[in-house]
Amino acid sequence: MLLHGAGRTLADWELVAPVLAERHRVVAMDLRGHGKSGGGDGDWTFAGAVADAAAVLEECGMPDAVVAGHSLGGMVATRCSEELGRVPGAVNLDGHGMGRPGQYVGMDRDYVVRRLAEAREFADAAMGRPLPEGGLEGVLAYNAAMAEELGIPVGLLEAGVRRGMAENANGEVYLRPERVAGLGMQKAMAEIDLFELYRRVRKPLLITRALRPNPPTPGMPWVDALMAAYVRGLHADLDELARTQPWVEVAGVDATHAMLLERPREVADLVVEFVRRVEAGEWGARPQRG
Repeated sequence: MLLHGAGRTLADWELVAPVLAERHRVVAMDLRGHGKSGGGDGDWTFAGAVADAAAVLEECGMPDAVVAGHSLGGMVATRCSEELGRVPGAVNLDGHGMGRPGQYVGMDRDYVVRRLAEAREFADAAMGRPLPEGGLEGVLAYNAAMAEELGIPVGLLEAGVRRGMAENANGEVYLRPERVAGLGMQKAMAEIDLFELYRRVRKPLLITRALRPNPPTPGMPWVDALMAAYVRGLHADLDELARTQPWVEVAGVDATHAMLLERPREVADLVVEFVRRVEAGEWGARPQRG
């Protein structure tokens, strides 16, 4: 089962899913409040997202499937592995959220707290709001520019945007999730302690991390330095996790956070090898890395 990230849709798996389907049965779903799924008018919680995934797995007759997710979907996948007894393991593709202030290496804690609150306020303000006149064109133009910078076909990013569009009762266009679900999702991501979750893991878990920084964030020049500090702390914590937790392995992907679209073959190969090792009972026998 494949799960996408926050504000995106199952369209992000367009390049990876066919490669996986050469060897496995593959199902992708829109998370609640996203794409064509319901649930936008209710609270968004990880428990609800896991229940949705469980229902889809059951309906598709594959309750023992590995769950792989990107970004927010990776967090949900990890929770699925913990909470769904028949799920044999999970893959978290760069689903790290914004972390904790102590992970921002070399930065004053109060400064980090203030900047994270500012980023959260910016995201909350935009959640589920109708786009102004010309707003959709602006969103598509921004995605087109990002696609060009990352070497991704423009249509791939645009497909995710268009699948996530909706209209309210006044005919105004907005990008899902709806405000109620979106604010709940932001709150859930801010509150989850991923490393506590990782330390509880008793099933195979592969965590990937992006090895290249994201493009600059327009209008927020301080984000680049903040994220660079976070990446240093995050990578150190992931390295320690991999050394100390026998069920967890960490792999790097030569891409930005948009790894599904930038490096689909590399991502697919990691997932295929993970599934092979889980099925063969080899997880825990660390492969030799060159």
